[in-house]
This record gives sequence, structure tokens and C-alpha cells, in this order.
Amino acid sequence: MKAVRYHEYGTADVLRYEDVEKPVPGPGEVLIRVEACGVNHFDIDLRAGVSRWPLPLPHQLGVEFAGTVDAVGEGVEHLAVGDGVWPQHEVECLTCRYCRAGQPNLCLDAKMMSVQFPGGYAEYVLAPARATHLLPDGVTAEMAAAGQVAFATAWHMIVTRGRLQPGQTVVVQSAGSGIGHGAIQIAALNGARVIATAGAEHKLQTARELGASETINYNEESIAERVLEMTDGEGADLFIEHVGGDLFMDSLRALRKDGRLVTCGGHGGETPPIDLVELFRHEWQVIGSRIGTPAEMILTMKLMGEGKLKPHVHAALPLSEAPEAHRIIEGRKQTGKVVLVP
Repeated sequence: MKAVRYHEYGTADVLRYEDVEKPVPGPGEVLIRVEACGVNHFDIDLRAGVSRWPLPLPHQLGVEFAGTVDAVGEGVEHLAVGDGVWPQHEVECLTCRYCRAGQPNLCLDAKMMSVQFPGGYAEYVLAPARATHLLPDGVTAEMAAAGQVAFATAWHMIVTRGRLQPGQTVVVQSAGSGIGHGAIQIAALNGARVIATAGAEHKLQTARELGASETINYNEESIAERVLEMTDGEGADLFIEHVGGDLFMDSLRALRKDGRLVTCGGHGGETPPIDLVELFRHEWQVIGSRIGTPAEMILTMKLMGEGKLKPHVHAALPLSEAPEAHRIIEGRKQTGKVVLVP
């Protein structure tokens, strides 16, 4: 079968489209014929060797993917050959203190697709059957591959960690990204007033189409100043942030007193400067957020099937064009998601 792997860390040019042995499912496993695989910035971090995850080389990327069951291993009874499925991008252990407490996304012994398991950049991929789910009615493999990480992560940030209430004002940073375009829809679905930021007008236009009532071009104006103008000097209740860097402090200043900033990334700079005096005087809350829980993944998949959440696919490229998919992400050219189609 064909797969895309890299044998050394580096630029997109290290990705190789090559022949590898087709895997065989063992007990408790399913073999999935991949029909679509989402491309995430996490893939770029892994390929470049800056993810802080130790990886064996050669390595096969692809956190989120979906397709059809090609074969099942011993003991698998709830799935059958021909079923349309999506595997969780992270598989919890079920036994640690966090799993027992209902926080499986903080599992102490979780295994992740594209890290501990070979990912979806291949024609066929193995997945643990207990963490593989049927595609809901109305959800295609491409939708599932484009929506699993973006929507579940955004739901966890906004609803679970951000504690959004109807009628509150939410600012969504980097609206053209996967997380950003998902966060706009989820905030609007939960009754919020949504202000979206991006660095290009075409991304802001898409943000308005997805549910943002107001937009800010952060390359041309201060986020904090514009948000304060839009909220009569009060500030936003919640800020969804995953950029970091020079924009981080400006994002905090866009909050009202006792406002909440939830962050899940820092591709613009992982150690931004923070004015601690401003932080404590305003009682701003800076909240870390990881991936969504399995329950949140299942919920957002259901909402996609009902048409309430719609992943925006910027480009669907053949698996052999994985290097170009990475260049699109690195160049910040996309609005929404890029997917690979084996």
C-alpha cells in the first residue's frame, strides 16, 4: 500500500510517498481503508521535530481520519467490514485517576494517532476498535476528517473550559484556522455574540458567513482597542486564543474585568510576555485547554450530521501531495481545513 512518511526531521520536502506493508489487525483492532485525513499544524510540528514528542523514525503522520472498515481483528463485535467509521485521535487508558474522574482528555497514559500509533497518511491504518465509532448519518469521511479535532477542541475550549453563557461576547482569534472556524460556529450555536479576528479580508469574509457579527484585521488594528470600541468600553467575556506571541497581551486587554481567555496553542510564540500587574488587577483568567473528550467528539460529530456544524474544507488533495498540504498550512493560506484523500 501507499503511505506518506518521513525518515528525518525537516521541511515539507522530507515527506515521502512510498510503498509500505499493509497492516493486519490484531485482537481488538480494526483495519480502516482511509478515505480522508485532516492536516493539522500539529503535523508540521511533528515533522519539523519541535513538537516535544519523541518519535521513532520513519514516521507516519495523520491525527484525524475516517474511512471504511476493511478487516476486523479477534474479539471485535460492534464493527463489521464495510462500516463507515472514524477513530478517536487520542485513545484514553480508562483506568488512571483522570479517566475515572471523567476527564479522559487528561489521561496519564493516552495513546495518540500520529504519535504512538501510525497516523492516517496512508491507504490503510489500524485503530483500536474500542475507540472507533460509526459515522453518523449525514457525515462523510471528509467531513469527519476535517471536523473531529477542530470542533471537539473548540467545544471543549468554549463550553467546558470557557463556561460560555448565552448572550455573552466571545472573541475568536485566527478565524481562518481549523480551530477558529470551528469556534465561530460553536459560539454562535450557543447564543454568543461573536467577534472574529484574522489577518486577511477573505478570511474575515468567511468568518462573517460562519456566524461572526463583527471582525477585526489584526494586521491593521489593535484587537483590544477595537473590541473595547465594539463593547462600549467594557470588553469581551471570553477570548478564544491559540496564537500566542505578540498578540497574546493585546488579546488579554480585550477582556472585561474577570474575563476569561482560553488557549490551546502558541504557534505565533510559545512564551509570550505577560504583564502580571494588569493580570491580577483585572482578575483576568487565563485557562489552558487541551483536546476535547470522547463525549465531545461524539457530540460534535452528531451536530455535523444534523447540519448545525459545517467543516469548511479549503482543499482536498491527493495523498501524494502531502508536502503541498503542509506548505498551505505553513503559509497560512487556508480558511478552515486541508484534507488528504488517499
